[in-house]
Amino acid sequence: MLDAFSIVAIVAGLVFFLAGTVGLLRFPDAFTRLHALTKADNLGVALVVIGLLPQMDGVLAALKLVLVWLLVMLSSAAVSQLIARSVRRQERSE
Repeated sequence: MLDAFSIVAIVAGLVFFLAGTVGLLRFPDAFTRLHALTKADNLGVALVVIGLLPQMDGVLAALKLVLVWLLVMLSSAAVSQLIARSVRRQERSE
C-alpha cells in the first residue's frame, strides 16, 4: 500500500515538473514563465518528497528530506525575486 502511494505521489510530482517546463517554454514573458516554473516546481518537489517519505528507513532521513524541500522552496523564492527584479530593471532601461 505504501509503495503504491509513493509511486502515485512521485509520478504526480513529475507531472508538475513537466507542466512547469512546458510553462517555461510556452509562456510569452519572463514574469509568467517565472510564475509557472516556481509554482509547479515547488509543488512537484513537495509531491516527490511526500512520496519518498514512507520509503525512508528512519526519522533522521525523513527530516533531511523535509529540510531539503524547505531549502528548495526558500531558494526558488529568492532566485525568482532576483530574476524578476533584474527583468524589471532591464525593461525600465530600454
